[in-house]
Amino acid sequence: MSGNFLTIPGDDPIQRRSRSSSLTDLISAFDTKAQNHSELQKVTAFSGSFDKNRKPTFSKDEYGKPIPGSMTEYRGAEAQARVCTEMKELCEIINEYGKPPCKSLLPPELKDATKVISFGELFTIYTVISDKLVGILLRSRKHQLTYFEGEVLFQKRDDDVPIFLMQPIDDIRTYCNNRALQARRSVSPMPN
Repeated sequence: MSGNFLTIPGDDPIQRRSRSSSLTDLISAFDTKAQNHSELQKVTAFSGSFDKNRKPTFSKDEYGKPIPGSMTEYRGAEAQARVCTEMKELCEIINEYGKPPCKSLLPPELKDATKVISFGELFTIYTVISDKLVGILLRSRKHQLTYFEGEVLFQKRDDDVPIFLMQPIDDIRTYCNNRALQARRSVSPMPN
């Protein structure tokens, strides 16, 4: 047995150098990531190494938004896509179980309504599917997919409040699918 005991028999010195440089690169990348994490923990109020003397600096565009590429950003985009899917499902239920409104009795701002259903009837149908009816209704009204009177609807008290579907269901499907796709594409597929 000849040679250094640290060498592998038949080991080429050029391969060993490239292996060692790739290991050095890995160690360097790990150290950089560990250093960045350590710096982030110093400005995170909920970490054990929080330093109240160090304050994070944000531009107006960054304030209140998660760090790009983080799991927080990824989870937020997934939640936004899920809400778009739930809005679409709600509108499909209104379209399926609702009735065409009497256009002559509607005020001018509701002339585009395609279907109408009472809140009580919708509540009975939708609670089998989800317990978030009022929240999804508010979100769909914000996106001008539905319309109803009042700030918040309550079971029993508001059972007779009409809920209007404001666009054709095909337009709503397209809109919600595009919004969900846009939310998912807005973040990197493999967050850090």
